[in-house]
Amino acid sequence: MTGGNAGAGEAHFGAGPRDRTGGAYSVVVPTIGRPCLAHCLRALATADGPSPHEVLVVDDRPSPSGALDVSGAGPLAGRTRVLRSGGRGPAAARNTGLWQVTTPWVVFLDDDVRVLPDWGGRLATDLAEADARTGGVQGRLRVPLDPSRRPTDWERCTAGLEGAAWATADMAYRTAVLTGAGGFDERFRRAFREDADVALRVSDAGWTLRRGTRTTLHPVRPADRWVSVRAQRGNADDALMGHLHGSDWWTRAGAPRGRLRRHLAVTVAAAAAPVLALTGHRRAAAGAAALWAVGTAEFACARIGPGPRTPHEVATMLWTSVVIPPLASAHRVAGTARHRGATAWRGAV
Repeated sequence: MTGGNAGAGEAHFGAGPRDRTGGAYSVVVPTIGRPCLAHCLRALATADGPSPHEVLVVDDRPSPSGALDVSGAGPLAGRTRVLRSGGRGPAAARNTGLWQVTTPWVVFLDDDVRVLPDWGGRLATDLAEADARTGGVQGRLRVPLDPSRRPTDWERCTAGLEGAAWATADMAYRTAVLTGAGGFDERFRRAFREDADVALRVSDAGWTLRRGTRTTLHPVRPADRWVSVRAQRGNADDALMGHLHGSDWWTRAGAPRGRLRRHLAVTVAAAAAPVLALTGHRRAAAGAAALWAVGTAEFACARIGPGPRTPHEVATMLWTSVVIPPLASAHRVAGTARHRGATAWRGAV
């Protein structure tokens, strides 16, 4: 996911003379070889408007068992190159492509998105209308959901990308601006927060970021019932963001704060209850246990209420609501320790 950050919108849009030259662009698509790559490349190849100068597909499989299938590129096959990044994560994969770009603009697409047929023409407009201080232009994401039922927890999580700020699922940057900022911070090993980090660094360098007019579909990819549990590893990335950008990074990046503070309180209560009971403080132990139970029930209800409420979904929400608070807390503590003293990213070509 790509990790995305909701809400910043066009807060950094600036006025200035229009730059109607240098609209040539290359596309970078990091991938681990998922089947959706073929759909992504096929949609890109059939979009109208100016074609990309080059499509750089970055194979981030740790141990490729064979050649990456890029046959979906169709008419863009002659402009498509496959690079390898060695399984170091999406930030490193994007950098691998970025360092090869020779055009004024680089557009990042995730391998699970599908650009709309008018994407190329709208991208050309977005780039032509970028003023001289615009460092990046974001595409608008749309997550198609089944209108016949309520969305699941995972579907709602993916749908949050529609309001995400500077998500690299479809994000264009001036190549010189991005390379000047050092590219993506490769300490972000997951598709989470690496886009917010680079956007803040570009903004801090004096460039503006804005939303464009092009739209890209981001279908909900298949996931098992434990996907929300694995997603808690992102709390370690939030710790790195705090070290790099200060405690106000949430506001500056337009990112939702989430429930970490509640998770910490529930986790402390769960840990304290047995300790208090064993040391003879039974009333305090009962209070801590009650706090854990109420906090866990509130979390589960908040997730079950908006969903389809099928037996499978309800069971999944109940079990994961018990597991998530301690895992989120543990990842945050581990990330804080691991990234203590982290300094600014100094990536270079």
